Amino acid sequence: MEAILVFLSAVAFIAFLVCPGSKRNYFAAFGWIAIVLSIIIDIPYYIYEENNFMYPVLGILGLPFLYVTVPQLLEGNKYVNYLSRGAAIAFLIYLPFAYIPGAGDCLIAVVTSQVYAVGSFLGLPFSRIAWNMLGYNGFSVEIILACTGIQSIAIMLGLAYCVPTTFRQKVLSFLIIAPVIYILNIFRNVFVVAAYTGQWFQFLPEIASNGELGYESFFWAHNVMAELGALVFLIILALGLFMVIPGLGDFADGLIKLYTKKLKGVCKGK
Repeated sequence: MEAILVFLSAVAFIAFLVCPGSKRNYFAAFGWIAIVLSIIIDIPYYIYEENNFMYPVLGILGLPFLYVTVPQLLEGNKYVNYLSRGAAIAFLIYLPFAYIPGAGDCLIAVVTSQVYAVGSFLGLPFSRIAWNMLGYNGFSVEIILACTGIQSIAIMLGLAYCVPTTFRQKVLSFLIIAPVIYILNIFRNVFVVAAYTGQWFQFLPEIASNGELGYESFFWAHNVMAELGALVFLIILALGLFMVIPGLGDFADGLIKLYTKKLKGVCKGK
């Protein structure tokens, strides 16, 4: 169900991007609803199977987000339109890798090879045990599309291109985003694989384990340290983009003021 909702969301956002007229905003509204629902319906999986707190938090925050976003879209608010444009661009970048098996598998294989190469260079003992899998000490990590960094690259490029920019700004934004995220993501994967297969973080199994032997090391490395580290880095990267594209700062300021005003009004019963 989640995969269907994500696909429908992608189709809706692309329709919003290419269709003329104000009616296209209905496509964006549907896209936002579908993507939030796709996270919400998978909250039990993230909590009980993955021990991942990031996506459940995003799903819960998605409800007030939809409360503001959908009406503002239908009213033609420019800031929410820019935000939806960014989502559409992100999907355009991400879709080929997600829905063309050869493209996604090729990227996964390349990332797996590079993670293994960097790990070997650093003297880490894990080995490549399959085209998309690394392991050591009886533990293994499968590299999937979410481990390649393509989602973060797509989201950040969508952010960079959601407001009007010059050709120079587009090129600089791409150079700031794609190579930097890709390289740092390789090191992120090296850290997670080394931490899990080497069992570096065997702490608090009562909250970190999902019943799998040694899973707590994966939990702390991937679900906590890597997730929080990636979030902090993306915030820093966004601040760098504001320097390259000043219009992004105005967009962010307008968006924050819009959501703050609307949500404060809800809290006051207006």
